[in-house]
Amino acid sequence: MDAFNLLKADHRKVEELFSQLESASGQAKMRVFEQIKMELELHTHIEEKIFYPALEKPKQTHELTLEAYEEHDVVKKLLQQMSKAKSATEEWEAQATVLQENVEHHVEEEENELFPKAEAALSEEQIEALGEQMEAEKERKQRGASKSSSKKSANKSASKSKSASTAPKRARASKKSASKSSSKSSGSKRSKKSAKKSRR
Repeated sequence: MDAFNLLKADHRKVEELFSQLESASGQAKMRVFEQIKMELELHTHIEEKIFYPALEKPKQTHELTLEAYEEHDVVKKLLQQMSKAKSATEEWEAQATVLQENVEHHVEEEENELFPKAEAALSEEQIEALGEQMEAEKERKQRGASKSSSKKSANKSASKSKSASTAPKRARASKKSASKSSSKSSGSKRSKKSAKKSRR
């Protein structure tokens, strides 16, 4: 697949998610944000790992590529801050607007400046090869993400069943210790009585 088409398809997907974010409310908004976060993390990963390194060397794309790395850093920091929130507060909404503006500016610069210069600097074979590498890396990351999420849910359910099975054990143990302590105290009362008798 052509590297530029792959990245443009990602851009359109994120644009669609941002419009969904604007119309969503409550917890639905947070769910849409999670999708945006996942898409942007995946997109920035394949660009930084495969696409940008190929554009750092050519003179005509060097500066724009370095700028793109910096823009990614701003987006990553915003995503990190926003993902800490449990609900969409006014502050969070403001951060979402800043995030969208940053992403839109970055996309515009990439598609109108970086991509045409990269197309001139790279051969058709290189563009195709980069696209295939990015596609493969994207699939690998997505597989890894789905595995880790299924692991997390499996661990959650396992810990739930564990705590459920240990609850009756705990209850039995506390009953035992209670009966032990009561028998101990009654035993000490008896020994005190017998000591009084022997004194007489």
